[in-house]
Amino acid sequence: MIEEITRNDGTKYYEVGNMVQNGRAELAAERGFIKMVRILQLNIPHSQNVAKYEAYVADNFKDLGESMDHWNEWTRTEEIEPIFQNILKDNHIG
Repeated sequence: MIEEITRNDGTKYYEVGNMVQNGRAELAAERGFIKMVRILQLNIPHSQNVAKYEAYVADNFKDLGESMDHWNEWTRTEEIEPIFQNILKDNHIG
């Protein structure tokens, strides 16, 4: 899925995730770590770009679980950013 996440300062960014990650974002919003999360597209094709991005996230970020005490925004490297942008483009987002 592709989500739009609104930070507490009102700025927004896009993220690719799954149902579990969306649940964590909803919990983060309830706890005040972010302002809001909104699903923009629920089912996206599992392309090679999506597989590469999923591997990047799995290798670089830890799931904080329900005991989270902050929101862990996933930063993207120069190498992964074009892959992420292609995901958005392929799904007519942004």
